[in-house]
Amino acid sequence: MLTDIEIAHNAKMLKITEVAAKLGITEDEIEPYGHYKAKLSESLYSKLAFREDGKLILVTAVNPTPAGEGKTTTSVGLADAMNRIGKKTVLALREPSLGPVFGIKGGAAGGGYAQVVPMEDINLHFTGDMHALTSANNLLCAMIDNHIQQGNELKIDQRRILIKRALDMNDRALRNTVIGLGGKANGVPREDGFNITVASELMAILCLSTDLADLKERIGNMLVAYNLSGEPVYARDLGACGAMTALLKDALKPNLVQTLENNPAFIHGGPFANIAHGCNSIRATKLALKLGDYCVTEAGFGSDLGAEKFFDIKCRFGGLTPSCVVLVATIRALKYNGGVRKDALAEENMWALEKGIANLQTHIENMHKYHVPVIVAINRFGTDTDNEINFVEKFCADMGVDVSMCEVYAKGGEGGRDLAEKVVETIRLCADNDTKFKPLYNVESSIKDKVKTIAQEIYRADGVIYTPEAEKAIKEIEGIGYRDLPVCIAKTQYSLSDNPSLLGKPKNFNITVRDAKLSAGAGFVVIYTGNILTMPGLPKVPAALSIDCDENGNITGLF
Repeated sequence: MLTDIEIAHNAKMLKITEVAAKLGITEDEIEPYGHYKAKLSESLYSKLAFREDGKLILVTAVNPTPAGEGKTTTSVGLADAMNRIGKKTVLALREPSLGPVFGIKGGAAGGGYAQVVPMEDINLHFTGDMHALTSANNLLCAMIDNHIQQGNELKIDQRRILIKRALDMNDRALRNTVIGLGGKANGVPREDGFNITVASELMAILCLSTDLADLKERIGNMLVAYNLSGEPVYARDLGACGAMTALLKDALKPNLVQTLENNPAFIHGGPFANIAHGCNSIRATKLALKLGDYCVTEAGFGSDLGAEKFFDIKCRFGGLTPSCVVLVATIRALKYNGGVRKDALAEENMWALEKGIANLQTHIENMHKYHVPVIVAINRFGTDTDNEINFVEKFCADMGVDVSMCEVYAKGGEGGRDLAEKVVETIRLCADNDTKFKPLYNVESSIKDKVKTIAQEIYRADGVIYTPEAEKAIKEIEGIGYRDLPVCIAKTQYSLSDNPSLLGKPKNFNITVRDAKLSAGAGFVVIYTGNILTMPGLPKVPAALSIDCDENGNITGLF
């Protein structure tokens, strides 16, 4: 059996100009990065401004398990399948972070015969967006420390600097640092630390900005510190906005690549969903909607994280209206949620499946709360038995939800034909019935009320507990005028609760909020629960140990 990278190496890619031409994009409207990837020009936006939008399809999933669910793979396979049945469809995905690529989770280019290519480029340096974000973030940090060193006209309280430096790599040793050591010439000593780039506010800003002017304004609105009088200090106060925008002007442009079946794919932006808002850029999604009759996009991790933030943050800011949700699950994942060990998931276990399917049921119910139709896509494995498949199909039918057994990993677009046809028909029926998408909460309510709504309606918690630190932070955020913003909850992806060990559908629990941070540039308040870290660490056996490059530049071991 071929590995993902071997399948990708065997792909017959089209030149990127040919891929662009499928969407009516001319050579003058792309900026090639070699033969097989390109940036999309600003001129496209004005050209397409009055074109009607296509239909937006969100791919999300149940809570992830060690067995893997294949959400990105399903997204790629669905887009290929939609094109196979004659529906002009554009794929819009996030960019991978180097942290997971060299860590444990892996890349974000799909798998098997449902991949985007060139997969090595996409999973490694790609077009340099991550590096640009890292550099712009760290320029701001350097300007803060230089301002303090050069006399501190703004009277910045060095104990209350809110922004951290960034690095797009899992490196736990950098979570907490001390800088400015070595004498007066080396700066003022203070505590600092690093976030992984994809958890930075700047990544969220890039993904939520509509154009360069909006990007620059959002950068200026970043709350970076408080002064000695307790007043907020913003990035604009440091004069950093122009230089940071200059570093990000190309990164703001979406990237064009292709699937294994030579269909167009936009890959742009990559915030994690467990510590950020987990969606690709508004710009890429909107462009895909203008260029295709359908756009397939995804949101990170389970629907309790990625889909909730997609609806309540991205759709709210972008004025987006989703037409359908595809909820990805595997029978293996449902059995895992029912208590089966990872090494026993290949065995039929109806008792565990009946118990674990409560997780799927909760995600279906949650998505219906946004008034969007749901289709369940079961990413099929060869070990799935007829009894198990029949049980899941009947369960979904009893809930009034279509289900499709998906085989895109093994068969590419052909393995998603049934799913594609059901998606198209569901969208048609809902258009006839005039179904209306609606976010879960009103932004005008208090921060605590918004957190409570998500905790009770999506996580199914009994209530919310706040530490003294969180109480103080929320009071301060509302006190400086940022009460009416969406909330972005940082929570474990493995459970509907804030405890990763509580699988299935947990009951009788509270969510504990330990801190809150204002991301004024991005336009939301980050709520920290549990032990979520904004700088992950490498596992005991990182994926980097299996990756190699020979004397001819051929990469191996990359999945």
